[in-house]
Amino acid sequence: MNIATVSERKAANLRMAQNAHQTEVRTDFVPADHYISPEFLRLEKEHMWPRVWQVACREEELPNVGDYVTYNIMDESIVVVRASDSQLKAYFNVCPHRGRRLTAGCGQLNRFHCKFHGWQWDLEGSVLRVLDRNDWAGCANFGDADLHLREVRVDTWAGWVFINMDSSAEPLADYLSPVQDYLDPFEIQKMRYRWYVSVRVPCNWKTGLEAFNEAYHVVATHPQLLPTYGDVLTRNRTFGRHGNFYYPGNPECPLGAPAPHLGIPAPKDLRPNIVAYYDMYNTTLRAIFSERDVEAVRRLMTEVEPGTPPGMMMTKMMDFQREAAVAAGAGWPDISMKQLADAGTDWHVFPNLIMLPYPDGVLAYRALPDATDPDTCIFEVYALQRYAPGAEPKLERKYFHGDGEWRNFKSISIILQQDFDNMGEVQRGMRSRGFKGARTNPLQEATVSNFHRAVCQYFHDDAASPDCHSDHQRA
Repeated sequence: MNIATVSERKAANLRMAQNAHQTEVRTDFVPADHYISPEFLRLEKEHMWPRVWQVACREEELPNVGDYVTYNIMDESIVVVRASDSQLKAYFNVCPHRGRRLTAGCGQLNRFHCKFHGWQWDLEGSVLRVLDRNDWAGCANFGDADLHLREVRVDTWAGWVFINMDSSAEPLADYLSPVQDYLDPFEIQKMRYRWYVSVRVPCNWKTGLEAFNEAYHVVATHPQLLPTYGDVLTRNRTFGRHGNFYYPGNPECPLGAPAPHLGIPAPKDLRPNIVAYYDMYNTTLRAIFSERDVEAVRRLMTEVEPGTPPGMMMTKMMDFQREAAVAAGAGWPDISMKQLADAGTDWHVFPNLIMLPYPDGVLAYRALPDATDPDTCIFEVYALQRYAPGAEPKLERKYFHGDGEWRNFKSISIILQQDFDNMGEVQRGMRSRGFKGARTNPLQEATVSNFHRAVCQYFHDDAASPDCHSDHQRA
């Protein structure tokens, strides 16, 4: 049998990649095949997902020894377990005997047990029981080490539990850099779930993720926000694989003023509009800002003069929110206004995590591809918040996985329902003969095209550890 050389395999991979995306990704263009091609999906499955650090769960889901979460990605299944008070372990979720999966969902166990033939392992992955083990007497490679559950790399950051199936992958801290420099001041590891919803959406996982990877869509998708939103203009920054968007700020159009697109002059007293803005987010998004944040903002009406400059008003508002959080026992991060400004609004942590950080809460998204269908994905939304120890609500996972159930997201968030309403229509439109690719905005959607360039780097064997740590570029 002929064995292909390394160079031949690289050449084959290159041909596959070229066939899957005939046109190069540009800052202003992403080929349609990236979203609709089964071949492109296969390349992702074979060359990207086994090599990247990806979020499996949050640490708060594993508080006690024996707590586990099953994480499924493409055709792989990984089980993450708290093996001891101080250690998390992750394993390929498969019995080495006949291949049955050992766990599903989440729960608590004191040993792994295969329901097919009763083999068992302890939380450290060591084999405890092989039914009628003497039957294998004299068989090669049947020692305890051979039967150990195969481990997967696991590490944590900001309360997120990451796994990587590549034993030679770079450390998580290097992979994430420099995201930590901007987000560590928020103390996201101290936040807990406010709510958690998983939705099956009729679109590619990248289509779904990109609905939240830019704010260029706000004017058309969320027009109800514009009367109090201030300037909606954003700019992008890319940091190797990762991306961020931020609002440069327009002193003529601060928070509480109508968006410039409306052509309405700003009121002399911004306070009622700022209160209305927070009220709208509280009732229609239910994330990022806590209810106590919204109540604290009301103090502007009685404790801040109407003509106070916007910058000073924002500082006072943050002071009110910090006081409310501290009084509730939830605490407040030691974060400066400069750190808040430098962090921007939205972070895409490659490949599939997006976070919108605030000192009292975070809105996060995770998109999971369908292993066989480029037109479907599982999209998960997490609202995190600071709570006093023991005051956090019990985690209740909600699932909208049935046909068309994504339309029910309005029961959770009206704003996010507007985003979900776009996703399927975008995916359907991308299959048109009249659509060659996304014409991404070079200034407000550079994070999208950067995302696709990073995906493509994994399609070549010589890019197993892509050089993605150059200085960030401002698009």
